Amino acid sequence: MPDLQTLLAQSAALHNHLCPRQVLGVQMGIYAGELLELDLPQRDKRLYALIETDGCFADGVAVASGCWLGRRTMRLLDYGKVAVTFYDSLTERAVRLAPRPEIRERAVALLPQAESRWHAQLHAYQQLSRPELFKAQFVSLSLDMQALISRPGARVTCARCGEEILNEREVLLNGEVVCRSCAGDAYYSVLCAADAYAD
Repeated sequence: MPDLQTLLAQSAALHNHLCPRQVLGVQMGIYAGELLELDLPQRDKRLYALIETDGCFADGVAVASGCWLGRRTMRLLDYGKVAVTFYDSLTERAVRLAPRPEIRERAVALLPQAESRWHAQLHAYQQLSRPELFKAQFVSLSLDMQALISRPGARVTCARCGEEILNEREVLLNGEVVCRSCAGDAYYSVLCAADAYAD
């Protein structure tokens, strides 16, 4: 595992700055490796991160753990919380990490001379021990991780819109293989075609 400062520099490079939530994300990734006894950041696809909010926090988690959205080893379950559950697909163990509720006040108490509360958090989160920073819980997942992970090369074509569906996310509707959008679970509705392409 690279040291904390190296990982923080890598996370900061993604944003052109370093913020307290990036520090928390990096610290969580390091702590997950300790608790699950894994050498991180990973180079394979053994560990999965289920993050509960997006933003710079997620990049801190990714840099330290090696779990990335683009590698399909990170998933966003948007609960609006700076929290993450790490799932070891080999042992099927999962650990959820969340900041302790009092951590902001502890940061200010540790560094009362800091320029601001934000600066106190930025520096204190690098100094406090991981057990002081986080509530860690080994958990049992209600998600079907094998279905979430899927299998390589799984792809079909939607019978209605003709778009490709990856990772076994298709739905069988009235005997047709369709995408979730065509099955009525769309997050958008089409207003009109935006391109100038003509047949």
